[in-house]
Amino acid sequence: MKPSSCDTFVALPPSTEGQRIIFGKNSDRPCDEVQEVVYFPAKDYSPGEKVECTYIEIEQTAHTYAVVLSRPAWLWGAEMGANEHQVCIGNEAVWGRESADHEEALLGMDIVRLGLERADTAEKAVDVIVELLEKYGQGGNCMEDECTFTYHNSFLICDRTEAWVVETSGKYWAAERVENGYRNISNQYSITTKIDKEHPRMRQYAQEQGWWDGKVEFSFAEVYSFLTKGRIEASGSRYCEGRRLLEKSKGHITAETMMDILRDKESGINMEGMFMTTGSMVSVIPKDHLFPGVHFFTATPDPERSVFKPFIFVADIKQLKHTCSPCFGEDDPVKKKPRFQSKPNRKHSLFIKHEVVAAIIDSTREKGQRIVQKMRELEKQKVAEMEQYLTRGVEDSTLLVHLFSNTVEEEISTYNKA
Repeated sequence: MKPSSCDTFVALPPSTEGQRIIFGKNSDRPCDEVQEVVYFPAKDYSPGEKVECTYIEIEQTAHTYAVVLSRPAWLWGAEMGANEHQVCIGNEAVWGRESADHEEALLGMDIVRLGLERADTAEKAVDVIVELLEKYGQGGNCMEDECTFTYHNSFLICDRTEAWVVETSGKYWAAERVENGYRNISNQYSITTKIDKEHPRMRQYAQEQGWWDGKVEFSFAEVYSFLTKGRIEASGSRYCEGRRLLEKSKGHITAETMMDILRDKESGINMEGMFMTTGSMVSVIPKDHLFPGVHFFTATPDPERSVFKPFIFVADIKQLKHTCSPCFGEDDPVKKKPRFQSKPNRKHSLFIKHEVVAAIIDSTREKGQRIVQKMRELEKQKVAEMEQYLTRGVEDSTLLVHLFSNTVEEEISTYNKA
């Protein structure tokens, strides 16, 4: 299996329509992996409490923010998500001169969740991420398999005001602020000479390793990555294609634009094969605090054959039962050592229904086209309904408590009729 991975995007005014920030990500993972969409409310903790991440236990913070996450069902962290303050984070696998650590530490996906739980702005999320890197490190198997798959991480973070890119190599890192226009990340280092924050020893370490002579202008991507600009096949192509698709719609980027980009198979952004797009996310974040952010998730593979369903943070949201995978507790093979000796069935109810319908779409052209048309009609209806909240605000939040789950039920109803 050749390792392949995700693409993450952000567009800010003036590249977007209206005073909105648009965030999007495709999570490209092993094709047999289930991705769930889950919600965790805000919570207070006592001093000295710990939190058990995928592999290691770390100190818990005094307060965690409410989060909605799209994550591989076997782990604690997340591939992407948002919090109640409209901070969004997605991560990417990157490789460079420094070897990725096989030693169990925090996964990049754990760091995504921790950043969302602990930061109420994008810049604070940067600080949380780099503090965690320094204190706990990153490492461990990133697949539910005995075959070890490890990598460094890059992160794209945004809020109502701005975006940040953080790229890491072990504990060393560089960060770039994005205040307007658009930005995307893929499976290669992309921060060059514009560095707004950095590890205090990043340049010194590069000199000690003989990667940089201290004289030529410092470019993080060139110094910390291989000459081939990454080891993932076609990652440069996907990065360039993503940037081209953003450029194509510059000034008019909307949620629908981002959904179209994530569905693009010709560019490789909507990935197929042994590694495929197993979950997708698009967020619309108005700069005006009077209006809510709307976060769309598929919770199913291949956005071309999936419905982006809306979520809005309001009080009293319960767990999203249709997209929540079975829990195996301490009997989970991930928690036992040696790890990954077996692989339980982690399919949630929406995944099971979607799996059947995806097979119909693949095998019967006319019927498949009708099903996809119905899926698009449902999605278009929900995007239009969300526009009223994005422009007028939320008058009755009780109407939104079950927004995501109700949309999932409508999606399942569409499948049942098929």
